Amino acid sequence: MAYILATLPPQGDFIGTMIYLVENYYQIILYGLGVTILLSVVGTLGGFLLAMGVTQARLAEIDQKRDGLWQKIYKMTFKKLAITYVTVFRGTPMIVQAMIIYYGVASLGIFPWWSPLPAGLLIVTINTTAYISEVLRGGVSSVDPGQMEAARTLGLNRRQAMRNIVWPQAVKNALPGIGNEFVVNLKDTAVLSVISVVDLFYSVRQSASTNYRYIEAFMIAAILYLILTFVSSKVVDYLTKKLDTTSEVSQS
Repeated sequence: MAYILATLPPQGDFIGTMIYLVENYYQIILYGLGVTILLSVVGTLGGFLLAMGVTQARLAEIDQKRDGLWQKIYKMTFKKLAITYVTVFRGTPMIVQAMIIYYGVASLGIFPWWSPLPAGLLIVTINTTAYISEVLRGGVSSVDPGQMEAARTLGLNRRQAMRNIVWPQAVKNALPGIGNEFVVNLKDTAVLSVISVVDLFYSVRQSASTNYRYIEAFMIAAILYLILTFVSSKVVDYLTKKLDTTSEVSQS
């Protein structure tokens, strides 16, 4: 690569310093950008899958006539656990969760593969699970209760009605909220730098650690974060409108 600026520009040359940092540290910056996207994609998809189970547990209803004793205990136990899980992870900052989980697991010394990146993926996933569970709960609540009653009248049990009728509509209704969680993850994963995850924030900070041009370095980070969130928001809006259009066509 031909360098436009081979030496660090003088203090005060804001644009020149940004160009210098990009040219000389583009590899670590691109690596950090990729890690940020990876954390957000894996965290959101994994969180969505886990959130469906958590939401199912939170919405469990005990049938006093049909459910046996152990089935009642099972439903009540998992419902309480799911509610507690969501309350704890939505009520504490992800930076605190990262410190507790990363150093807590590391102190056990039983996972030789445990390092900042796997820890970061786990932390983002379980944190996102709690938030998406709340989004899905709202999506389920937005489905007309009469549809569940009609399904039960037709002979479907509660599980079949949820899987075939309620959940497809709930996920569609919750898509904007799930997409918003992805956008939030793109920004919030920056806190994982406290456990040395080399994401975008960490990489630009490293690029300025030898020359102390932190303002210029973080301006580069701000521009890249803005591009990521803007593009992601547009994609989510497009998918939401596409689903709405498809739904209207199928109903007509």
